[in-house]
Order: sequence, then structure tokens, then C-alpha cells
Amino acid sequence: MPDPENASPNPGVPQPARKRRARWLPSLVWLIPIVAAVVGISLLINTLASRGPDITITFRTAEGLTPGKTAVRYKDVDIGLVKSVRLAPDRSHVVANIELTKDAENFAVKDTRFWVVRPRFAVSGVSGLETLLSGAYIGVDAGKSAESTRSFTGLEVPPVVTTDASGRQFVLRAQELGSLDIGSPVYYRRVPVGQVVAYQLEPNGRDITLRVFVNKPYDKLVTADTRFWHASGVDLKLDAGGLKLSTQSLVTVLLGGVAFQAPERTTATDAAAENTQFLLAGDQAEAMKEPEELAPTLAVLNFDQSVRGLAPGAPVDFRGVIVGQVRSIGIEYQRERKAFRMPVVVELYPSRMGFRERDVSDQARQRNIVQGLIQRGMRAQLRNGNLLTGQLYVALDFFPKAPPPKDLNLDAPLPEFPTTPGTFDELQAKLGDIVNRIDKVPFDQIGQEARTAMVSMNKMLDSADKLVAQLNGDVAPQVLAALQDARRTLTAANGTLASDAPLQQDTRRMLQELTRTATSLRALTDYLERHPEALLRGKTEDKK
Repeated sequence: MPDPENASPNPGVPQPARKRRARWLPSLVWLIPIVAAVVGISLLINTLASRGPDITITFRTAEGLTPGKTAVRYKDVDIGLVKSVRLAPDRSHVVANIELTKDAENFAVKDTRFWVVRPRFAVSGVSGLETLLSGAYIGVDAGKSAESTRSFTGLEVPPVVTTDASGRQFVLRAQELGSLDIGSPVYYRRVPVGQVVAYQLEPNGRDITLRVFVNKPYDKLVTADTRFWHASGVDLKLDAGGLKLSTQSLVTVLLGGVAFQAPERTTATDAAAENTQFLLAGDQAEAMKEPEELAPTLAVLNFDQSVRGLAPGAPVDFRGVIVGQVRSIGIEYQRERKAFRMPVVVELYPSRMGFRERDVSDQARQRNIVQGLIQRGMRAQLRNGNLLTGQLYVALDFFPKAPPPKDLNLDAPLPEFPTTPGTFDELQAKLGDIVNRIDKVPFDQIGQEARTAMVSMNKMLDSADKLVAQLNGDVAPQVLAALQDARRTLTAANGTLASDAPLQQDTRRMLQELTRTATSLRALTDYLERHPEALLRGKTEDKK
């Protein structure tokens, strides 16, 4: 049965045969943009895959930073590029936007440090001269932290020690910084082995904390018994011990320095751990000072003389052995005497004087020992230790002829020890006594009596002349000759004792010169006490 839907409206007319349309194929013209799109997408994917993290670094200024040109380098290898630099909203700093490479992704950690490398001239040296031709770049010190971050604060100066340096850091506590600075060298037996990397003032305002880095393998030389001291500049001292000059090298004259060493008899051999704290002494002598076996004892010495030239830290000497030092110097007014005295507090080391612990621990025993020494004549005396500087020191010695002390208090919190005048004071007292005795000689009375005696002798000679004239004819020639000789003798004596006679004038002149000599001697001793350096360089005119 024919299909009515497909039936032809005109029977007998042949119908066209139907065929399925073939699949459409694109033209070759479209192949080019398709390939270009595929290449672009692959390049974009590759760029995104090789691109590292974006970080921001804040600097105080944008000096040396040029967007698109300033590179970020680590060990002279480019690991990033500055993309842009903008001013912070508060205008206190600039912010640099930096794109790191994919290989430098591990640099974006918390303890990584960045700084601008440019020519720098400092006391520690000259750096960054290569940037005069190549331009400034950003240096990197790779961190080791596991915490990632994208924001950093740049350093204004390059770090002295980088994290890849081998060695250890140690902490030093000091009373003053001296001439030390960041980059100052650290010495061991005059060999540079490290440098100062940081310092800061403690919150108490009295102490300073320094951090020093000691390179390997010298860091093993730092033990628990190591002593550190200032080796800064030229250490010139003029004190009671004389002239002392000490320095490590010429570099320390400009940069300062720190030196360390262990005592020769030390038993510590293990290396100190990193960040171990040590005290920084003022000089080598102070650092190497052995600790005292017994606690120091304080005493007060009351002097009635000038203490000019005596300073805190001056030694207390017993026959050439230093047994203590001066702690402080004061002044005290005694109302009952209406006079001043100078109390000097000294610190004595019993172990240096041969005392043992039982001698100082028992108060009664200690008092008996001190009383015995005082009865034997032990006294404290100020002596000149250096004629050039006039520095004084305290000497302990025995003076058997010293008078017994009065009102000596040995039970006070600061026991009093008796004193005796110094050698210069004794000389001045003796010279003053000589001058006073010369002043007491009655030269005017002696001259008056001599003139009276000469008048009497003249009267006697006149009487003798009259007697000779009366008896001239009756006296034997021998008597006359004797009287003439007596006359000549008395005339010579009269001429000698006359007020205008050369002998009388010479005697008067000699006594006047002696008086002036005594006065000059007194002035000389007074001047030498105030200016002992005049013995070497002479008297200088006072500037008005």
C-alpha cells in the first residue's frame, strides 16, 4: 500500500532520489588562529607556572630602586625584579613590590633579610663599589624559618654576618660602649676571629648588651671560663703605677675591638653554647684578675692632709704588694675641732695579706689581729706614686715611733684604721719648723748689744790714752809698746764691730739671705705639693 505522505501529487512523474547530507569540514583558514591560541595558552600556563611569589619590602627611601630595572640578587644570581615602588600612605617610608622567580619561592620566609646594595663608606670599610657601573640592586640573606610571609622590612645597612656564615654568637654585658661599633673586630691572641654584630642599651639605662660573632673554628676557643675585654683604640694610663700603653693593632685605633682569652690555668675545655653571656671588662688586667678567695673588707682612713692626686681605684700597697684599692673619697666637718678631715674608704683583700677564713669570720679574732697590728705601729700613709702626674696611693706600713691613735672606733660598720702624715707633709712641717726658729732669732737685739759694747770699749780706749799720756815719761818702753799694741787691737775690733763695718754688713746680709732662703723653700714645697709635675717640665705660667 503506497504511503500517502510520500505520494506524489502528480502521478506518473518520477520523484528525485533523497540522500543524507555529508558532515561539514572547516576551512584551512581557521587553522592558523587555532594554533596561535593554543600556543598563547601554553605560554600563559608556562609563565604562570614559572612565576614566583609577589612580595613587598618597605624601605626608608627609594634611593637606588627603579621599577623594571632593579634586580634582586642572591650570591650574584638574579632571583627577582622590582615591579613598582610607591609611597606609603603616611609618607614615612616607601613600599617596593617585587616579583620573585619560581626557584626563589623558598626565600619568602619570615627571617629572610633584604637591603639595597649601593656604594657605602663607613669606618668598617667600603662596600658596594661594583654598583657604580652596574647600578644598585637588592641583596638577600636567605632565612631558615618554616613560616612563610609576603611582607618584609628592609635593612638600611648590610648585615655584618649572614645566616650562611659558620660560627657562633655570644652576648657580652658592659658598662660602656667605648669606641666599639658594628663591625668592630674580635681578637684572640691578636688574631682577628670575628666581629661585633649588634649592640643595644638595656632598659635600666646602665648596662649595654653587645652581640659578637666568632667564626669557625675559633668559636671552640670560647669556653665557660673565657674572659672578654675592651681592646679599643690606644689604652694609655698614667696612674700611681706609672705609664702603661696597650693596643691590639692599628685597626683598633680607628674601629675599636674586643679581645678574649682564657686564663692559663683554666680547667674548662668544652666550647660554650651559642648565646652564652659574658662580662666585658675594661682592660686585660681587669679581665684576667683572679677572684678573691675571701670577701673584701671595708675600712675608713681619716686623713688631715690634702688628698689631691688620690682617686677611686688607686691601689692600697703593703711593701710593694697590692692588697686593696680605694673605694671612695669624702670630706667631713668636725664641729668639736672646728676643722675638716678627709675620710677615704678602702677595700682590703684579706687573702692577699695572708689571712685565712677563720681570721675574718670570727669578729673577736679579727679585732685582736687588727689591734695587735696597730700596737706595733701599722699605719696608713699617702705616698706619691708618680711624680709626672702627681697620683697618690695608700701605703700600709709599720711606724714604730708613731703616737698611739686617739678615739679609734673598730666596732663601727666601717672600722677606722689609723693614719700618719705623708712624706711630703713631714718635709713641709720640718722646713716650716726651721723657718720658724730662724724667725725667732733676735738679730736686731744682737746688733744693738754689739753697738753698746763698742761704745763702752771706745770709752775705755779714751781713758787708756789719757793714762798713757800721763805716764808716758815714767812708763818703761815695753809697757808703752804693749799699750800701743792694745790700742791697735781695740781699733781693729772697733772697726770690725762698727755698724758700717764689712763684717757686720756681711753678717746682716747672710742672715737676710738665710731668711729669704727659708721663705723660698716653704713656697717651693707648697708649689710642689700642688704641681708635682713641675719636677719634670718646670714651672708654667698661670693663664689668666
